Amino acid sequence: MIALWLLYSLALMDHLGLSQKSESLSNVRPVWNWTTPTPVMVDTYLYGILDVNEKSQTFTSHVMISMGWENELISWEPNDWCGIESVAVPRDMLWIPDVMILEDISDTGSITLSPYTEVAHSGMAYVTESRRLTTTCKMNLFKFPFDTQNCSITFISFMLKGIKLGPFSNSIIMSQFSEKVMVTLGEWDFLGIRLSMEKLIYDNNIVWDKLVYKISIRRRPLLYVINLLLPLLFFLILDLASFFIDEAKGEKLGYKVTILLSISVLLLILNDILPSTADDLPLIALYCIVIFALTGLSLLETMLVSFLIDMDSRVDHDVQTSSKTCEETPEETDCQRESQRDAEISLVKVEDIPNKDLNGDWLSNPRLLQRILEVRNIRLVSD
Repeated sequence: MIALWLLYSLALMDHLGLSQKSESLSNVRPVWNWTTPTPVMVDTYLYGILDVNEKSQTFTSHVMISMGWENELISWEPNDWCGIESVAVPRDMLWIPDVMILEDISDTGSITLSPYTEVAHSGMAYVTESRRLTTTCKMNLFKFPFDTQNCSITFISFMLKGIKLGPFSNSIIMSQFSEKVMVTLGEWDFLGIRLSMEKLIYDNNIVWDKLVYKISIRRRPLLYVINLLLPLLFFLILDLASFFIDEAKGEKLGYKVTILLSISVLLLILNDILPSTADDLPLIALYCIVIFALTGLSLLETMLVSFLIDMDSRVDHDVQTSSKTCEETPEETDCQRESQRDAEISLVKVEDIPNKDLNGDWLSNPRLLQRILEVRNIRLVSD
């Protein structure tokens, strides 16, 4: 039975002209009328999310791409060939559509092509390929790390009138199948695949069909909350608690500088994650800036208070030193000379008072009495 099936298979290959490479089958679009477009169906299944690089705005995934088209030059009746419904022929034996991915920036070494093309009795041909696909993805990081990203995989063919792109199945089936066969997700949750058909118009004359698959993924924020958001909040609380530290001990300033340096380290970690070309400043960046500014203002306030306390201590020390010098030094100092000069001035002013003021009601003049008492005290001290 097996030998009979092999004989029928070889006979079928000879009948279809696939026993050896034919230029008419491998290099020419397989249609009888060249004006008839060849419908090409493409499906994309996601097997894993390998990497999402926010800095370079790239999305790396493991995908399987299945493509099928109608070959009008090949068909047979299964009943005439021992019930054979499909055959596998080498990939280079048949014409394959030139379908490419617009966002693809991966190297060719990451592509694994099936060595065979499966041909059905109705003329439908199928090829599959598995690849580590790296695509460009414009990301919106405003809500980082609570963000959701939509990365597109766009299929296009540059044969303007020769190929008409379309999907095999709908987006619901592809999303469900991708969830079942998903191998790795990393820090992301897979939300689904959306399908859309678009037109790419160039110079109002050239129109390309585009088959766009949009992959929606959502970030798992727990790691960033633990490593970034909560430490920044704790540093802010510690900075507020530092107001209970006594200024006189001199530990408050160093404590606040340590907190400010710790926040700077977290900002450096955040700078390595977020791109510098983002259109909108992420909320987490605003959060870090506000905390850094509050901590910086608190540090300036501590420096100002420390400066004022130090100035007050210097003034008190100078006053106490001057008083001790005037009391303890037996030689004539600047303080004693100033007191003697004031006494002499007061004595002169008292002696210059006319006698007529003394003959009157001089007892009712309190200023004159005060001068007399000062002169009397000075003379007692001098004696």
